[in-house]
Amino acid sequence: MTGVQAVHGIPVSERAMGMVQLVVSELVTNTHKYAPGPCLLDLEVIDGAVEISVWDTDPTLPAACPADPGRVGQHGLETAMAVCRSFEVRREPVGKRVKATVVLADDPGGNPAGRLM
Repeated sequence: MTGVQAVHGIPVSERAMGMVQLVVSELVTNTHKYAPGPCLLDLEVIDGAVEISVWDTDPTLPAACPADPGRVGQHGLETAMAVCRSFEVRREPVGKRVKATVVLADDPGGNPAGRLM
């Protein structure tokens, strides 16, 4: 994300840097934990946002756990969905692909940009 800002001149807020790192970490960790075989991570900057795409060989679609204030752990998917502008999961001919989009710049008033309502 630092390279996007330095090399391409696209503004990236501190919030966005942290959110991209968090979402990539959560999605890749889930892939490593639950999917056998290879995986693929792709980051693409489109229209002021970074699209994070993770493909793996397991066709099982992930689902967020039901709300449970006593649950310890297993909040990664919920967290990723909450901080992204968009979140999509789809089956592929082999495995599945999870796509999440994080807006790179906050609005001029300093408010964090995030999920479209």
